[in-house]
Amino acid sequence: MIATFELRCSGCATPAQRHDAPCAACGELLEFALRTEACDPGAAREYAAMVAARRANTTSLDRSGIWRWRELLPQIPHDAIVTLAEGNVPLYDVPKIAAREGVAALAFFHLGMNPTGSFKDLGMTVAISAARAEGATRAICASTGNTASSMAAYAARAGMEAYALVPRGKISGAKLAQMRDYGVRVVEVEGSFDDALAALTARAEADAAVVNSINPYRLEGQKCTAFALLEARSWRVPDWVVVPGGNLGNSSAIGKGFREALALGLIDRIPRIAVVQAEGAAPFVQLYRSGRDLVPIVPHTIASAIAVGAPRSWRKARAELDASHGAAVSVTDDEIDAAKKRIGAAGIGCEPASAATLAGIARLRAEGSIAENDDVVAVLTGHVLKDSDASLRVADRSDVGA
Repeated sequence: MIATFELRCSGCATPAQRHDAPCAACGELLEFALRTEACDPGAAREYAAMVAARRANTTSLDRSGIWRWRELLPQIPHDAIVTLAEGNVPLYDVPKIAAREGVAALAFFHLGMNPTGSFKDLGMTVAISAARAEGATRAICASTGNTASSMAAYAARAGMEAYALVPRGKISGAKLAQMRDYGVRVVEVEGSFDDALAALTARAEADAAVVNSINPYRLEGQKCTAFALLEARSWRVPDWVVVPGGNLGNSSAIGKGFREALALGLIDRIPRIAVVQAEGAAPFVQLYRSGRDLVPIVPHTIASAIAVGAPRSWRKARAELDASHGAAVSVTDDEIDAAKKRIGAAGIGCEPASAATLAGIARLRAEGSIAENDDVVAVLTGHVLKDSDASLRVADRSDVGA
C-alpha cells in the first residue's frame, strides 16, 4: 500500500507547487492531503503486519518508528533521509491514576522518549530529510527549546548549519544547553515565541529550510504518532486522545493521522481529540469555545513549551477537533504542577507542558465531556529532564499533592 498526496492549501484547497510558502490564494498554511480515491482499504491489515515485521530488521529506515511507515509519507529519496531511530516510544498504562480521575482506562503515550527528548523529532526527521533532498545547506526555526534542540540534532546529522531564534530568558537552561550541544547558532529575540516566529518569517533566506510546524513536512512526520499509538494498542481505538496545545501543529498532525488511518482502512472510527492549554496561554480554547476566530494574546505560563499567544495552526486544529467531535480546555499553572507531581509519582515524569494533559483530563471529566467508562490516552510531549528547574520547584511544593 502506497498513499498518494496532493500538496494544497489547508484552507481553500488550492493546489500548491511549493511547500515553503503560504497559499498564494488565501495565505493559509499548506498540507499534504491524502488522495482517498487511490486508497485500497483491503490492503490495510496486510500493510500493518508488514510494518510490524520491519521492527525485526536492522536497516536505519526500519529502525525508525517514522520511516517504517514510509509508504504513508510524501516520497523522499532514501539516500537523503536523516534518522536517529525516532518514534519508538512507550505506552504506559496508569490504572491508579485512571481510578483517581474516574475513567475506565488511562495510558500515557510518551513522545518525550524520542532521541532529543520531545515529540519534535517525529516531524524533524521528515522536514530535515526533505530539506536535504532539495539541497538546503541551512535549517532555521523559532523555538522555546524543543524545536531548536531537535532541529540542531538532525541538521548536525545531515551536515547542515542550524540557526534558532529563541525568546530571551524564557526557555529552560536544560533546553538551551541541549541545543548548544548539537551546535546550533542561537539568536535571542525580545518577547515571546510569537515574536521569534515573526522575526524568523521576516529574515528567512532561500538556502535555509524553515522547519517550524508551518512546514507541511513536519506535520507528516508527526501524524505518525497516531499510527504508532494505534499499533501499540493492537489497533484498538481509544475514546479520547488528549494533547497539550501550543502552536497547535502537533494537535493538527495527530488528528490528520487518525483521519488517514480511517481512510486507509486501518481503523473503523477515530478517537475524539482534546487540546489542553495553560490558562495564561489559551487563545485556542477561547476561540474554540466561543466559535470566533483567533484573538492573539501575550502568553504567561510556567509551561514554556506551550507559551504561545498566536498559534499559527489554529485553523487546522479547529478542523481536527470538529472532525472528531473533540474539545478544548484550559488549566491553571497550579493544576499543571499538581498533575506533574502525580505523573512523577507514577515513575514516569515529564516536562510541565506535558502534564497539562492530565490536568485537562481532570477538567474534562468534571465537565462531563469525558465519561467514567471512557478509554483515554494522554500524549506526553517532553522528557522530564527538559526542565529540571520545574521538577525541583514542584518537588518542593507542599501545597500540591500526588
